[in-house]
Amino acid sequence: MASLFARLPLFALLRREFAGYSGASFQRDLLAGITVGAVSLPLALAFGVASGADAPAGLVTAILAGILIGGLGGAAYQISGPTGAMSAVLISLAGRYGLEGVWIATLLAGVLLIMLGLFRLGRYIAFIPSPVIAGFTSGIALIIAIGQLDNVLGVTTPKAENALEKLIHYVTHPVVPDWHTLTLAVVVMATMIVLPRFSKAIPGSLVGIILATLLSLFLGWQVPIIGDIPRTILLEHRLSWASIPWEHLNELLAPAVSIAALGAIESLLCGSVGATMSGKPFDSNQELIGQGIGNLIIPFFGGVPATAAIARTSVAIKSGAATRVTSLVHSALLLLSALVLAPAIRYVPLAALGGVLLVTAWRMNEWESIHFFVNARLKHAMAGFAITMLATAALDLTQAILIGIAISAVIYLRQSATSTTVTTAPINLQQLQAQGMPITATCPSIHVYYLTGPVFFGSVTTVLEAFETAGDYHSLVISMRGVPLIDAMGAQALRQIVEEHHARGGEVLFTALQPAVMEMFQRTGLLDLVGAKHIYWSSANAIVDLHEQRMVAGCPRCDLHGGSCAVLQMARERLAREGQSSGAQPAATTVS
Repeated sequence: MASLFARLPLFALLRREFAGYSGASFQRDLLAGITVGAVSLPLALAFGVASGADAPAGLVTAILAGILIGGLGGAAYQISGPTGAMSAVLISLAGRYGLEGVWIATLLAGVLLIMLGLFRLGRYIAFIPSPVIAGFTSGIALIIAIGQLDNVLGVTTPKAENALEKLIHYVTHPVVPDWHTLTLAVVVMATMIVLPRFSKAIPGSLVGIILATLLSLFLGWQVPIIGDIPRTILLEHRLSWASIPWEHLNELLAPAVSIAALGAIESLLCGSVGATMSGKPFDSNQELIGQGIGNLIIPFFGGVPATAAIARTSVAIKSGAATRVTSLVHSALLLLSALVLAPAIRYVPLAALGGVLLVTAWRMNEWESIHFFVNARLKHAMAGFAITMLATAALDLTQAILIGIAISAVIYLRQSATSTTVTTAPINLQQLQAQGMPITATCPSIHVYYLTGPVFFGSVTTVLEAFETAGDYHSLVISMRGVPLIDAMGAQALRQIVEEHHARGGEVLFTALQPAVMEMFQRTGLLDLVGAKHIYWSSANAIVDLHEQRMVAGCPRCDLHGGSCAVLQMARERLAREGQSSGAQPAATTVS
């Protein structure tokens, strides 16, 4: 049994991670964990509220995620907990199904994440285009920001189906803000923006919340506050086996897929970024398993879904984190805060948390990618970004991702189709001679076609149209050096070209086939139709062979039309010379 556990990927990761672990390493982990804990405390409280739950739920989630996911995940540097992206999904889910629905969907999402990891599907995260990722990140930022306007403005507006509907309500039904809550939010936001310019070692969000809380208490402002914080990680309101509606689980499957999809995307992206920053290994499949186990357990403590957090992970790496002990220390600090600081935390104004979330939402946007799309004038990327962003704010996250991927796929197919070109050219005698080819004249019945780009269902029309004049020539040389792949429809198009030309009595030669293209020729029977002897490494070799055949057997085009090309004339002269040297009379006609 021990040897079986030793072969598990997690144990291999732990062996490499803790090889040579020392007191100095622990000191680095301790300091990094304290720093990350200080950053995580205000975010955990804020995201708990933003998720449709409460501040204690966010705190419990951060504590358990740091222990479970941090201990079982696929990287030494990953810090998990409640995030803005996840809270954007949960706010609508909580409004529709209640907290119990959120817990059950989280439970199902945990199972899905574990399955993704066990089936080793982590690497497929790379298939999501960057405009789609940037788009739904900005869409999530919109959801978070719009969702906090009530707390920041000190008003209560009707619930809405989505963020855009909520925003439209603010426009059509203007509200009068409470200047007390607005002032507190501004204090926090200003602190988060200004403080890092003087010192990045002190979390601006934590300092801002402390200032706003002291200001509210000192002036006696009656504003909504967090309220009581239980001194335990086992909350009174939590999921239990008895409360799970087993017969209605299918109703929560779609939200569970959304949670699992977002959890996988955000965690794996965070892991990839962290691996680049730290230079340490990252096991994407083990990360999915760790995320799944964490989200499987957290609902039974009353927490909300957790995922890896890029901001907190980067803080850990920049603070010198050596191993996943950093995540455990961060959880221990949060737990200590819940046990010791609960009487003080209860007075934190909700407007202060709203200020934290507004700045966080702004910083969530992938501004570097957005600027790149705009400055490079990449219209297709900007279209994918904008559509995904709006779909995220107006629809379910999973639908937004699928729409974004579909739009990106259509744009990519269009670009691929337009990139496929077919050019034709007569034989360049000087170029062949410069390559050392033994050829002194060219035959007009030989014509060369150059295919470039993928030959697939989107480009077959272009290819077929280019060969409409192929009947003017007897021998077609089709160079496919620039063709990386062909699909079934592309193979059918090439077969049609070959069959039609064979029916006219001509021949078709293919040159420079890529391995993937050659494999498709073999699988579709196109190789048998063309004949292996008509497959050449280069167009030059094919052209020389065709001319040598004409020197021996004559020119098929000239034989058919009664013409006399330079190659045919050379063949006649050679036959005459051979006949004179043997004493025989030269033939009156060419050899056909």
